[in-house]
Amino acid sequence: MVRLFNHYFHAWTLRRVFFDFLLSLLALAGVVLAQAESVKLAIPMAGAQVVSLAAGLFVINSASGLYQRAQDWSVVESTLRAALALVLALLLTYQIFQVLPVGFGNLDAIRASAMLVIAALILRRVVMGYWATKSRAGARVLIFGSGPAAQMVGSTLRAADPLATIVGYFPGPNEKQTAVPEAERLSAEQSLTQTAQRLGVDEIIVALTERRSGSMPLRELLDCKLSGVQVFDITTYFERMLGQIRIDFVNAGWLIFGDGFNQGFYRTAVKRIFDILCSGVLIILAAPVMLITAIAIKLESQGPVFYRQERVGYNGKPFLVTKFRSMRTDAEKDGKPRWATANDSRVTRVGNIIRLIRVDELPQLFNVLTGDMSLVGPRPERPFFVEQLTNEIPYYAVRHSIKPGVTGWAQVRYQYGSTVEDSQEKLQYDLYYVKNHSLFLDFVILIETVGVVLTGKGAR
Repeated sequence: MVRLFNHYFHAWTLRRVFFDFLLSLLALAGVVLAQAESVKLAIPMAGAQVVSLAAGLFVINSASGLYQRAQDWSVVESTLRAALALVLALLLTYQIFQVLPVGFGNLDAIRASAMLVIAALILRRVVMGYWATKSRAGARVLIFGSGPAAQMVGSTLRAADPLATIVGYFPGPNEKQTAVPEAERLSAEQSLTQTAQRLGVDEIIVALTERRSGSMPLRELLDCKLSGVQVFDITTYFERMLGQIRIDFVNAGWLIFGDGFNQGFYRTAVKRIFDILCSGVLIILAAPVMLITAIAIKLESQGPVFYRQERVGYNGKPFLVTKFRSMRTDAEKDGKPRWATANDSRVTRVGNIIRLIRVDELPQLFNVLTGDMSLVGPRPERPFFVEQLTNEIPYYAVRHSIKPGVTGWAQVRYQYGSTVEDSQEKLQYDLYYVKNHSLFLDFVILIETVGVVLTGKGAR
C-alpha cells in the first residue's frame, strides 16, 4: 500500500493509472501528429484536446471500476462496466475533437482514429485487469495473534486482497482465547523474528487480544522491522487496507496522538472555495434534470416538490436539508422517525427512479452553497437518530467535527444503512474521512460517486 495525500492506494493501482494515462497521451498525440504539418503547429492547436481526453479517460475508467479487482464481478457485470466505459469514452472523444480548429488536417480522420485508439485502450485495460489480477503475486503476511481479533484480520485480508498469502498465525504468549484453527497456527518453538525470516514474510500484523504482562515482544518486532519486514498494529491495518477506523479496536490515545484530524484554517478555506465552485457548476449542469424531476413529482402525486427536514450538521448545529420528495406526504403520519428500508412502501414510483439514480439528492447542492453542507463529508442524520446513535456507538460525535456532505467516503463504500449496526459500520468509514480528509480524497470520492450513480449501487 502507498500513502498519497493521506489516502492509501495499492501500489499496483497507481502503476496502472500512471501507465494508462501516459499511454493514452502518447497514442492520442500520435493520432494528432499524423495529421498535423508540424509539432509546433500541433501543440497549440490540439494539445489541450489531447490532455483533456486523456484525463477524461482516466475519470471514466475509474468511475466504471476498471481499476478495481476484476474477480469481484461476474462476467455480465464486467461486460456492462466495459460497455459503459466504452460508450462514455467514445462520446467524449467525438465531442472533444469536434472543437479542433478548421483546417487542422482531416478532422473526420482524426476523430475516427482517436475513437479507435480510445476503444483499443479500454479493451486493453479490461484484458490487462484480468491478466494482472491472475498473475500478480501478493504479499506474504504473518498475523501475530490467534484470538478473535487475529481471526477477523485474516478474514478481512482474504476478502480485501485475495492474492495476499497468509503464511500463518503466530500465537501471543498470554492469549487466553484462541479462535484460529490449530492447522493455521504456527509453532512458537522459534522466536517471532526467526519465524518471519524462515517464512519470507513481507508484513506482520499485530492482532493480539491481550497486550499486557509482556504479551508484546517489542524487541523482536523491532528486529523484524529493521530487517525490512513491515509491521502494523491492527488499527493501522484496517485504516490502510479497508479505509476505515475500527471502533472495536481503536482507543482514544491512538486518535489523539496519531496523525490526522487536522481542521486548520487553510484546509477549511480551500474546501469551502472548492464547494462553492463545484456546487455552482453542478447546479447549472443539473438544472434541466431537476426541472424534469420537479414536473414528474408534481404530475404523479399531490404535495410539495421538495422535502425539507431537520438534520444535524457541523458542531451539532441543526439545519434544514432540501431534497426532492420521493415518498408519500403521509410517510410519517404517526410522527415517529424511521429509517428508509429496501422496497419501502412509502416511496412513490417517481421516487424509486430518482432514488436509484440519486437525483433526489441534487437539491442539497443549494445547502452546499449556503454553507450548511459540503460537497463531500459524512451523511447528515436526523436529531432523533443522532441522539440514539451517540449513546450507543463510541466516537459517533466525532463525525460532526466537519460539515456533512452530499456524498462521502461512507456513502461510496457501504450500502444505505437502516440499523444501528449499519450506522456503526458507516461511522468507521466516516472516522477515516475525518482523520484523512483532503481535497485529493474529495476528488477520489467524487469519482467513485459517479460510479455509484451509474451502477445504482446501494440505492434505497
